[in-house]
Amino acid sequence: MSAKAISEQTGKEFLYKHICTSVAVQNRFRYANVTSETDWDRLTQDHPWLLTERLVVKPDQLIKCRGKLGLVGVNLDLVGVQEWLKPRLMRETTVARAKGILKNFLIEPFVAHTQEEEFYICIYATREGDHVLFHHEGGVDVGDVDAKAQRLLVGVDDKLSEDSVKEQLFMHVPEDRKEVLVSFVVGLFNLYEDLYFTYLEINPLVVNQDGVFVLDMAAKIDATADYICKAKWGDVEFPPPFGREAYPEEAYIADLDTKSGASLKLTILNPLGRIWTMVAGGGASVVYSDTICDLGGVDELANYGEYSGAPSEQQTYDYAKTILSLMTREKHHEGKVLIIGGSIANFTNVAATFKGIVRAIKDYQGPLKENGVTIFVRRGGPNYQEGLRVMGEVGKTTGIPIYVFGTETHMTAIVGMALGNQPIPNQPPVAAHTANFLLNSSTNSATPASTRTASFSEPIAANDATLAKKPKACIPAAKASMLFSRNTKAIMWGMQTRAVQGMLDFDYVCSRDEPSVAAMVYPFTGDHKQKFYWGHKEILIPVYKNMADAMKKHPEVDVLISFASLRSAFDSTMETMQYSQIHTIAIIAEGIPEAQTRKLIKRADENGITIIGPATVGGIKPGCFKIGNTGGMLDNILASNLYRPGSVAYVSRSGGMSNELNNIVSHATDGVYEGVAIGGDRYPGSTFMDHVLRYQDTPGVKMIVMLGEIGGTEEYKICQGIKEGRITKPVVCWCIGTCATMFSSEVQFGHAGACANQAFETAVAKNQALRDAGAFVPKSFDELGDVIRTVYDELVANGTIVPAQEVPPPTVPMDYSWARELGLIRKPASFMTSICDERGQELIYAGMPITEVFKEEMGLGGVLGLLWFQRRLPRYACQFIEMCLMVTADHGPAVSGAHNTIVCARAGKDLISSLTSGLLTIGDRFGGALDAAAKQFSKAFDSGVLPMEFVNKMKKDGKLIMGIGHRVKSINNPDMRVQILKDFVKGHFPATPMLDYALDVEKITTSKKPNLILNVDGFIGVAFVDLLRMCGGFTRDEADEFVEIGALNGIFVLGRSMGFIGHYLDQKRLKQGLYRHPWDDISYVLPEHMSM
Repeated sequence: MSAKAISEQTGKEFLYKHICTSVAVQNRFRYANVTSETDWDRLTQDHPWLLTERLVVKPDQLIKCRGKLGLVGVNLDLVGVQEWLKPRLMRETTVARAKGILKNFLIEPFVAHTQEEEFYICIYATREGDHVLFHHEGGVDVGDVDAKAQRLLVGVDDKLSEDSVKEQLFMHVPEDRKEVLVSFVVGLFNLYEDLYFTYLEINPLVVNQDGVFVLDMAAKIDATADYICKAKWGDVEFPPPFGREAYPEEAYIADLDTKSGASLKLTILNPLGRIWTMVAGGGASVVYSDTICDLGGVDELANYGEYSGAPSEQQTYDYAKTILSLMTREKHHEGKVLIIGGSIANFTNVAATFKGIVRAIKDYQGPLKENGVTIFVRRGGPNYQEGLRVMGEVGKTTGIPIYVFGTETHMTAIVGMALGNQPIPNQPPVAAHTANFLLNSSTNSATPASTRTASFSEPIAANDATLAKKPKACIPAAKASMLFSRNTKAIMWGMQTRAVQGMLDFDYVCSRDEPSVAAMVYPFTGDHKQKFYWGHKEILIPVYKNMADAMKKHPEVDVLISFASLRSAFDSTMETMQYSQIHTIAIIAEGIPEAQTRKLIKRADENGITIIGPATVGGIKPGCFKIGNTGGMLDNILASNLYRPGSVAYVSRSGGMSNELNNIVSHATDGVYEGVAIGGDRYPGSTFMDHVLRYQDTPGVKMIVMLGEIGGTEEYKICQGIKEGRITKPVVCWCIGTCATMFSSEVQFGHAGACANQAFETAVAKNQALRDAGAFVPKSFDELGDVIRTVYDELVANGTIVPAQEVPPPTVPMDYSWARELGLIRKPASFMTSICDERGQELIYAGMPITEVFKEEMGLGGVLGLLWFQRRLPRYACQFIEMCLMVTADHGPAVSGAHNTIVCARAGKDLISSLTSGLLTIGDRFGGALDAAAKQFSKAFDSGVLPMEFVNKMKKDGKLIMGIGHRVKSINNPDMRVQILKDFVKGHFPATPMLDYALDVEKITTSKKPNLILNVDGFIGVAFVDLLRMCGGFTRDEADEFVEIGALNGIFVLGRSMGFIGHYLDQKRLKQGLYRHPWDDISYVLPEHMSM
């Protein structure tokens, strides 16, 4: 959704802060907000003018015509305001059909004025530009301003001049007020543009000798421009329409939506309703709501919402659990139904999203059963069979009635089942196709004859392969009537490898001679080549850093498919339109600000370029070309016969519904000739009429299908075209969104343009107008396929369409990754891991989610226990590990490891190289004593050798006792590190037999020489053996194995790394130069003859 209404207070705040005009705008920031929780004493302290001035009070909740409804208190003092509010604040009232609670009021200074000082002004956006409406008589009785106001259209990219305002708007304005009004109107228009307003109305605007007063204001802003206007807007709160409460769950989903590349929407209509929906796709969500209302469920419809754009499993889980939480709070005497529906997805992995829903169902299985919830599922698209399988399985395991259906079932058939209008099939028919047929089961790799790429009902025309050439410079340039052919070549903007491979597979199955993707553009890497498959063969497609190089090296390209983000799509598209070779651009991104889209449309019209999108999946011309992910994966391409052309061309707003149309048309007719999804934004780059006229002029197209929707007026141009005889081919039309007229409050549907601002923009009005004009209009979406079939059969009967014999397409090998996803193949893993799993939504350490690690405050020792030993260690064990890391962190710059690190750092090496240099010195002589000491003492202790016998044997064998001895410390100068550790171990370990044995050895060795103490390496080694053996978390064999494989040395390596990094940073901070060892510290011992 783009255009969103803001409160009057927010609109005035924007105006007062940012308007630039020479006129004195009075009462700036003089407003006070009142709710049921308002502290009046505090309010008067913050706004002392409330005590001294006459006041106006009114609700600020997006209510129109407040004056006529008696909802404005005028010329009151503060006591009068309070009295006026008593019967209204927090009371239910009815506005039109909407019932709501008045809970938010605005108090402003009363402005005494005459009728002659009131004016009306309104600025609103359309596709062509921004309209400025002005009337010299404003106020509550202004009447039909559309009919009597002066109107001025400011074209896209044009500026509003003072002269045009005077000449076209101020014919009836007194001379003494013209200059003031001109300055204000121009300033207001500039504000409207700068802050991305889409609607701004002031009525009345009072102008007197003191200046300008903005009394009442209504406004909408383009919410998608948040990333541009954030500094000026701040944090904007968008209030719900009057009659519908703002729920925290809606805010939660809206927040999820902003943090996701997917689309997540939720509007709660009736929290006590029994019919809940969880629908994939912006267009499909409207169709399901329409069908529910058509079947009498409007009063029980609890919510409107959609999830689309390939949300992750976690995002789908969060969305689903929100729905399930809401629907299980209140019981309904008839039980409840949940409709999990959707069209046939183009690129969303259905199984992955269903896994999130299944998780949520499992979490809420108790409340779902208590509330008598029955679930109906219908879905198609990539991996949908697996998705339906897991959904059916969860029904069996939880005992919740879940009925699942695939593409063999009409999209909205489950609504009738859920509402009891039609029976539930005992055994739903199984889809006739699965992904298995994609595997090449034939030894014959020859491709079918190229005649398949002609129209399915007629031979190929001689000129079909020649694209319309772009005319030389003229304004406006003529656009190509045929957008795609078998020779069309495209450049892909963005590293969308999956979409490119999908296009190449489509090309191959259509028997194209060459791939349709010539190159890719991706500014974030250098020029290189990307590997793809062309049938069985691997090919390379070049990737360029900038558009200029791609265009220069590929002059045959005439189509750009832009997967640029909403932030970069505008600039990259404007750049592309500089190149005359481009005649079609598909913009996939959703959420491009409307002002930018209108500039793109203007430039495209000037250059003769057709734009498909924004907010689209693209389009498809069977047998020739497809845009990105359009049509889904190959199983759907083949199931819907999209590898060869049929006789029916369609145009839709919705991308998801375009794939559903592929399915409907393929079942009802000989197939699709061409299909385009123009996008769900208010201002799509090309319109219904643009494409319908192309289809009218294309011989291969015998009938046209249009799927319109609520909002806008483009469908009326189709009516006009039919009436005037410009469109003569049969047109089957249906506009979705018929449910909107049944809701008591305004609902913004999934598409930005799906909102009716006038009665004639409703889907009901459009369907009737199309029917009256002569189009074939079904009674509901349920009957769309039947009407298409009826029209098609008539065309076959009269000879207009002669169905051709079906020719099988070539087989295409399945990608390994997708075959694995479908469970068709398996292979042994290259290596195994058992400590960490990063594949899900949350990192897992040895089975414990990272959030739990922090929640349990396990610390570094606890994490080390999970990753090294695969289990939770006792708290004292974690503390001991952390103490070991601290005491081994550093032992000064003189030791070999630190010395090497310092020398390396001073040689100008980087951190990793310097650290590695120090770590490589760790071994038997430096740091490696932990493992060796643990092994030596363990062997002696386990063998039952007495400490004295152990010392004598080591001496006899001429071996050092690892962990015994220190260069500096002695029995008289003890190592405090050892003492700290000893105190902790003795106070916390359940038993210390190995440490006691080592201390007995120390008594013997120090009696011979005072510095033969148990050093820190030896202490950690033997204490760790006690920890592993005595903590109760390991078997004896496991404890010995960890010692044997070197786990204890890891303590020294990890701890000392901290010190080495410290030395590196210290040398860099001190800016020490290259180290050279002094001569006088080197003993040069050369052979005697050399020294002579």
